Amino acid sequence: MASPAQSLTFPALRKMIARRDLSPVYLLHGEEGYFIDELVKDFESLVPEEERDFNLYTLYAPESGVETVMDVCRRYPMMAEYQVVIVKEAQAIRADVLNKLHHYVSQPTPTTILVISCRGALAKGKELLAAVKKNGVIFESKKLSERNILPAISDLIKEKELNVEPKALSMLRDYIGTDLSRLYNEIGKLALILGRGAMITPEAIERNIGISKDYNNFELIDSINQRNAAKAFAIVEYFRNNPKNNPTMMTVSSLFNQFSNLLIYQYTRDKTQGGYMDALGLKSPWALKNYEVAARNYNVRQTIDVISAIREFDTRSKGIGSRQNEYDLLKDLVFRILTTRGIVG
Repeated sequence: MASPAQSLTFPALRKMIARRDLSPVYLLHGEEGYFIDELVKDFESLVPEEERDFNLYTLYAPESGVETVMDVCRRYPMMAEYQVVIVKEAQAIRADVLNKLHHYVSQPTPTTILVISCRGALAKGKELLAAVKKNGVIFESKKLSERNILPAISDLIKEKELNVEPKALSMLRDYIGTDLSRLYNEIGKLALILGRGAMITPEAIERNIGISKDYNNFELIDSINQRNAAKAFAIVEYFRNNPKNNPTMMTVSSLFNQFSNLLIYQYTRDKTQGGYMDALGLKSPWALKNYEVAARNYNVRQTIDVISAIREFDTRSKGIGSRQNEYDLLKDLVFRILTTRGIVG
């Protein structure tokens, strides 16, 4: 058995499970369901198919009492080194009821792997949490935010032993967003097709995922930064004709992030490269180029006006004050951005 550990990252925990470096108790909780679902599958795979009738127990907390869970955990495995007991939907029972499991967790059976799954919520119960910290592993599954999606994609690409060009990284961010299931599936697909050590390029993404390397949110923002109206409107028309891979809300979210960050860039007091990177939370100076170009073409007043126009798009796209098609609204928004004179007075 592994020595007790308090917390681990998702990749690190998966590696420990794969090499059978195990603890007697695991508490999986948090808002992001994808990580928890995948870890539960990993724990299930510890038991060979032919042994699952005897050594794998899946219990549902709302239907199984705490006493039943503890009784099952105290059984001995049948002709095997250990049994796996998975308690699902633990978030659905009262905290004081769940907390009673601390009686078992304080003295767990060494031949049982107990997995407590609180999918979509943080587990409560001070005594249970303290007992798991002492004798097992706690994994908190956190949702990705727009601000940390790029580092998450970069880390996964490194984990798959791939490299990525900056433009390709931005394309993946814009296409996948914070959908972890799609993120892991698409990068897993690229790893399988391209092979270890390969470079993920815009061309590779276009060929294998179906995102155009010339007509995407990255290129739209680049054309808007340069005030290249012809290119910007051509991209909007491409989006209109290919709506499945180019939803307007994803595009407008990217535009909002761009101009919100541009405003931070414009107000940053430390005008050095390091100062800008710290203010924007960037790891690579390459990403600063977008804001350097945009700052030459949009002053602070214009940036504020653009953010206001984006917020107005959000309202109108919900049918408030407008019945226009969403791509007509997007075209109007791009026109307003490109022609903005800034707030006056």
